[in-house]
Amino acid sequence: MSTTPRVRAPELAGRGWLNTDGPLSLRDLRGRFVLLDFWTFCCVNCLHVIDELRPVEEKYAEELVVVGVHSPKFVHEADPVALAQAVERYGVHHAVLDDPDLVTWQAYTARAWPTLVLVDPEGYVVAQYAGEGHAHAIDALLTDLVAQHRERGTLQPGDSPYVAPPVESTDLRFPAKAVPLADGRVLVADAGHDEVVELGADGAVLRRFGGFREPNGLCLLPAEVAAEVGYDVVVADTVGHRLHGIALATGETRVLAGDGEQAMPGDGTARLSSPWDVAWWRDRVWVAMAGLHQLWTLDPRTGAVEVAAGTANEGLLDGPAAQAWFAQTSGLAPDGDRLWLADSETSALRWLEADGSVHTAVGSGLFEFGFRDGPAAEALLQHPLGVAVLPDGSVAVCDTYNGAVRRYDPAGGELTTLATDLAEPSGAYVDGDRLVVVESTAHRLTGLPLGAAGTRTDGFAHTTQRPVTEVGDRLELRVAFEPPPGQKVDDRFGPATQLVVEATPPALLREGGGRGTDLTRTLVLDPHVGGGVLHVAARAASCDAAGGEGAACRMHQQDWGIPIRIAAGPGVLELPLGGSATAPPAAPSSPPPTR
Repeated sequence: MSTTPRVRAPELAGRGWLNTDGPLSLRDLRGRFVLLDFWTFCCVNCLHVIDELRPVEEKYAEELVVVGVHSPKFVHEADPVALAQAVERYGVHHAVLDDPDLVTWQAYTARAWPTLVLVDPEGYVVAQYAGEGHAHAIDALLTDLVAQHRERGTLQPGDSPYVAPPVESTDLRFPAKAVPLADGRVLVADAGHDEVVELGADGAVLRRFGGFREPNGLCLLPAEVAAEVGYDVVVADTVGHRLHGIALATGETRVLAGDGEQAMPGDGTARLSSPWDVAWWRDRVWVAMAGLHQLWTLDPRTGAVEVAAGTANEGLLDGPAAQAWFAQTSGLAPDGDRLWLADSETSALRWLEADGSVHTAVGSGLFEFGFRDGPAAEALLQHPLGVAVLPDGSVAVCDTYNGAVRRYDPAGGELTTLATDLAEPSGAYVDGDRLVVVESTAHRLTGLPLGAAGTRTDGFAHTTQRPVTEVGDRLELRVAFEPPPGQKVDDRFGPATQLVVEATPPALLREGGGRGTDLTRTLVLDPHVGGGVLHVAARAASCDAAGGEGAACRMHQQDWGIPIRIAAGPGVLELPLGGSATAPPAAPSSPPPTR
């Protein structure tokens, strides 16, 4: 991999540090490789990267220091307490730089969550990757570079600066969702303990079911279906990328779908990707497949799983189920002919009709959020994770990052507030005259009276600040990809690359939209529209250069959402999917933070 011209890595700067005894600097870490992981804790793709890097961290424990650079998207994520809780919740076992003002983000011209930057022992940037699926590329690159720097004497292995924070002991730890059973008992998806917990009517722990990795969703099957299939509860095992069944009478658990490996779009398998919630609706288990921005179904009688809605593009687009865009759907609640959805990354409340059409009640897009009641067109949420249907037909929304429960009235199209000052409410269910809310970061269930009237607040409105890229009306789009050392592009079964380009509003893009196999494309934009957002999704497949039976093959992928303004700007837009660093970081006029 070419490394010329050499790129000096900017120093690390931010508000503070977590998971280490003191501030770290690249100067202090000289002699070791440093991998910067630019992430934000709302982003499921970022959480995937944290997990896929664990084997690399372990393999190169003495030669490599991983530093998470937390660059928040949502207002709530800039809260240092919330960040510390997220670092614990997601098992981040390396030092984390708190970068709420995106100082280090801009210094490295990061263009997407997640972004990975590898710095060598002499302090030079040697590679940058956007998106998921690059751990094997980093491993291969380190295999080459560790040997080179050891031979040159520039590698000085050392201990990790990671210091584990103290963890409080509680019965529940970051619970996500809960469902009521008979006699006042409750089942809780206890994500922080990797368990499903059965609580008695008095709140005491009766049983714990293990074998999961951060389970988030639960649903009870109808009694007649449970009797037929031999289990009562379906569990969305989010980090395990599986669906499990629990037989309550015996305590037996079984895998219903998924093999524990994360699905990647286009890989042609029935693997799952971060199932976040499950619900029984229209004789199926519906699955919020957050990692793929889709809805899936499971038929418990046959075991068949299939995509039911969503293209796998991330965003907010209504219409027929097969053409709709979702964004990390994290909560489901059935109500007759409607399935209500908490679409977290678009801060939206949406629903799927029985006729297969997708609609939005509250929400505008990936970067618009806030805390505002009133008519649905003006109302705002901030990263909701849960929904529940109330006895009067209205919908309770766990407005997670606002620490509130909101109420949406479908008849009047109004959003009001039922409760505030909650600790990341992420799920809820109705119990008589109470709404029981899962307060995730308070590690408890809290009952709220249903009789209270909703209140109105103007709150705040916020748009994620993203520099707008000025471009000409004829634009050359280039996505850079270089296979990892020892691999080549994998074209054995057809084209090795794919590029999808769309725009909001659609009229912005006159020519060059749609799906193709070339990572370079000429776009013609409409100057009368003036500007908007380019949605770019790129994939590339690589495999071992030697080929043969047992050759390892990988998928690299990333989505970008790039705000643009048509002006007398550059005629080229370059986006890095993965490869070596060949130019020094530019001033912060670079393309914006994207997903």
